[in-house]
Amino acid sequence: QVQLVESGGGLVQAGGSLRLSCAASGRTFSSYHMGWFRRAPGKEREFVAGISSRGGSTRYADSVKGRFTISRDNARNTVYLQMNSLKPEDTAVYYCAAVNFLTVVLVPSQGNEYDLWGQGTQVTVSS
Repeated sequence: QVQLVESGGGLVQAGGSLRLSCAASGRTFSSYHMGWFRRAPGKEREFVAGISSRGGSTRYADSVKGRFTISRDNARNTVYLQMNSLKPEDTAVYYCAAVNFLTVVLVPSQGNEYDLWGQGTQVTVSS
């Protein structure tokens, strides 16, 4: 079983950058596809980015494509979300999520396909 802890959130001005990290416990991190989701106040949770278990495949929401980059370091049991050119509409609580690659072949974009979640980290972008 993998447990997930996000960090790196904070307050940043529009146009700035942040890098989120999600540290995973357990020895099977490389068996999990990883995803980043976010929930803004008054809105539903939405997919941000995902990466396959070995890092060979990534996918992004259209709203962040070209600005955000997901990556992982399986030796450090960590997945990252580099966020550049931040906009006020990126303000949200960001969550990382995991699903075993034996459960789903492709990196999912639907939250209900992930079965492990972190506690979230707040990102606030001021205008």
